[in-house]
Amino acid sequence: MYLISIGAGILVGVIYALINVRSPAPPAIALLGLLGMLMGEQMVPIAKRLIAGEPISTAWFARECVPKITGLPAGLPPASPEQPPTKEPR
Repeated sequence: MYLISIGAGILVGVIYALINVRSPAPPAIALLGLLGMLMGEQMVPIAKRLIAGEPISTAWFARECVPKITGLPAGLPPASPEQPPTKEPR
């Protein structure tokens, strides 16, 4: 795990150097990079489903991928700015 982490860090450092961004990156660039990593992690389950011939429905994507990208619990839509978030019934 440590070697993989160092390898990923080196790869990101090379990419930063290629696009002329100093490390640590400015907050907007760093946050977009983190979003890209979260989205990229979901490419593996999608590819596995495609290889297995299983369908990729919006319901599956919303249930399996969106919570991992957004950090929201599965099945909960994001709260709109007009209304406060609601709690799930117990």
